[in-house]
Amino acid sequence: MNELLEVLRFQAPKFGAELAKTAYQRGLAVTQKDGTTIPIPVTATPVILDAAEIRRRSELAARLGSATLKMGDAVLNGASSEVLLGALSPLERSIAERTWKQLARLPNTRVDFFVNTANQPRALEINTTIPAMQGYSDIAARTFLEVVARHFGYPEKAIHALLTLNGSNALALYRALLDGYALERRGKLPDTIALLCRRNDAQITELRYLAERFREFGADADVVHPDEVSGDDAFIVNGKKYDLVYRHLFVRRLEETPSPWLEDFLATVPGRKAVFLNPPSTHMEVKTTFALLSQAAADPELAQGAGLSPEELAAIRDCVPWTRRFRRGPGVGPGGEALDDLVAAVAAEPSRFVLKRAWDYGGKAVFLGRSVGSVPYNERTQALYGGPLTWPELCERAATDTTGGGFVVQELVQTTPEDHFVCTESGALPTSFYVDYSAYASVGLSKQPAWGGVCRGSMGEIVNIMGGGGVLPLITTEVAHKLLMAWKAI
Repeated sequence: MNELLEVLRFQAPKFGAELAKTAYQRGLAVTQKDGTTIPIPVTATPVILDAAEIRRRSELAARLGSATLKMGDAVLNGASSEVLLGALSPLERSIAERTWKQLARLPNTRVDFFVNTANQPRALEINTTIPAMQGYSDIAARTFLEVVARHFGYPEKAIHALLTLNGSNALALYRALLDGYALERRGKLPDTIALLCRRNDAQITELRYLAERFREFGADADVVHPDEVSGDDAFIVNGKKYDLVYRHLFVRRLEETPSPWLEDFLATVPGRKAVFLNPPSTHMEVKTTFALLSQAAADPELAQGAGLSPEELAAIRDCVPWTRRFRRGPGVGPGGEALDDLVAAVAAEPSRFVLKRAWDYGGKAVFLGRSVGSVPYNERTQALYGGPLTWPELCERAATDTTGGGFVVQELVQTTPEDHFVCTESGALPTSFYVDYSAYASVGLSKQPAWGGVCRGSMGEIVNIMGGGGVLPLITTEVAHKLLMAWKAI
């Protein structure tokens, strides 16, 4: 749909300010510790994909999610459990040890992909603890479609149908939660849903948006905070009992402000005081688990030990780049070549590799070999190790650093920046963005809801909304065609 994108680039200055303002009002924002908010940029140029390709990526994500659950179980049930448990904080570890055997379903996971220069999605990592941005993605797509449709003269009464055709991650999340609840409560549905987060959570505007949508869909939903919760036999906030709890709270936050009541609640799966469907499956999100999935594609014994299905292995081979635990010793490289020493081989070819701390979030300990000497690279080495480091020096430090489970190394996914128009309340400006694609999926439900995805953009190669960057509306080819026809009819 290059023709539509060309029209949007030309028209963006005319509707960009309205798009940015409306998206910000709806919750496309980062909340700071003092409660003030900063808009998350949105683009006037969307990512356009066939609906079938969006479904295919969600199916890949579902298979990777189920494979990750199996691999985590296999490791924790074996002699090498410390490989994962040792990456966790004390409270994370305590909860993982109490809950991992009860983890049978994950209503929502998110796999983050880069689409390489051959137009193939390559999975960088999987999110199972807090796979957020369902609300952000909907705000971006919904606002884009409404603003652009009206600018293009699309019939007002038909805009709702356009939104429905494009899909909704908030609705998919809602249906996943209801399906999971019904499986736990013999077909019943929840009357009340609590969205649990800390006060002034960075993404609280997104959670408020989700609560509003859940109320529209039929459940009484509220955003609640740890200091409000109590109850001997129920999950109660201000006298109100909640049937289902959706967690948007990192366990490490409870180590900063301890809450024995909530710690006990998080460690009971699938919940005694309320159904708790997204427990802290932290061990699954440790990147070592992802590295083991990659290794399983070439190691039949590892794959068999984890009980990976042919479909799961096919998904791993199809989209997981070569990823390994970063440690001294012989190994096999991305091309199947024998390596005398993995660390030495990675140090010798920085342009081929990325180093990532096994358990961290926000991109703070992610290093691209080809970015050595750049400002972001130097800032990260400064923050982590106290000063600038060459690539071989970084490899040497990372190979012996056991914090957060040490490091993994991943083959670089070759991508190129894309031209987009970023909108602010003062207009729209052309920008060069690296763009990722995150696909949502469910594991262990009776059926997959109609998940979509979310696209993020950043001027740097490490894409993270909380560290800067923006959201790109994701729309289907069919919806894009309808917009283009409306423009041509003016």
